[in-house]
Order: sequence, then C-alpha cells, then structure tokens
Amino acid sequence: MPDQEDLLSDAEREALATVTAPRAAPQKVLIVDDNQVAREALAGYLKSKKVGCLTAQNAKRALACLKGEQNIGLLITDLRMGPFDGLELIRQIRESDKAALPIIIVSGDADVPDAIAAMHLSVVDFLLKPIDLDKLMALVRKELGIS
Repeated sequence: MPDQEDLLSDAEREALATVTAPRAAPQKVLIVDDNQVAREALAGYLKSKKVGCLTAQNAKRALACLKGEQNIGLLITDLRMGPFDGLELIRQIRESDKAALPIIIVSGDADVPDAIAAMHLSVVDFLLKPIDLDKLMALVRKELGIS
C-alpha cells in the first residue's frame, strides 16, 4: 500500500495547514512604569498603532502579569522604579521560564553603568526618554513579527 503522505503534494499540504491550523493569539506588549502618565501615554500610542498592550505599575505586578498571561511577546520597562528597579526585574525574568522574552528599557535617568548592565542582561535596546517613537515602533514591530 502506498505511503499516505504521497497522496498530497507539498503545495496541497501547505494549503491545508493554513486552513486547518488554529490562529495564534496576537502577541501583546507589557509596559512597566511607575509613572502612570508615561505608562498610559505609551500604551495609548501603541494601541493607536494596533498593538495590544498590558500595563503594570511596578516590577512585582509585572512578574505577576507574566505568570498569568501567555501571549506577552515583548516587555518595555522603565529603569527607575520601586520597590525594585527595572534591572532587577530583568534579572528575575532572565532566571525564569520567560528568560527568552525580548525586553526594551526606556529611561529618563540612566548612566553608562546602567546601560552596560542592561546589555549584559540581553535587552533588545535601551532608549532614553523622551522616546523616539519611530524607533520604538520599529523595534516593537520587529520583536512581535508585525509587518
């Protein structure tokens, strides 16, 4: 009896896969900033560009959100926050099951040692406030695979 896989051509298999494969939920961005105005402004901007967002006011809430949400594809975090800062948040993420999560740091108060520490934690980029929105959007599109 012939092998069943020989019944369909590669093109037919691809067409069938696109019809029957469930669509993945769109990836969202988690924005972490203790400044409510900055957090909501960034979320509003990304939502206006059709990017789904979640927000957290501190690192502790961000970690809880990452545990509860499965479709977060990118984290954008401020550097200076309490009770622990953005670098500590990134360290904890890198030691978790979300270690591969792409992360962008935005900060209005950073120095060279902060930037170096961030790069050692494998962040995508380190943007200074005020944020270059075109650059940020290009990074978001790239990391989420949005064309």
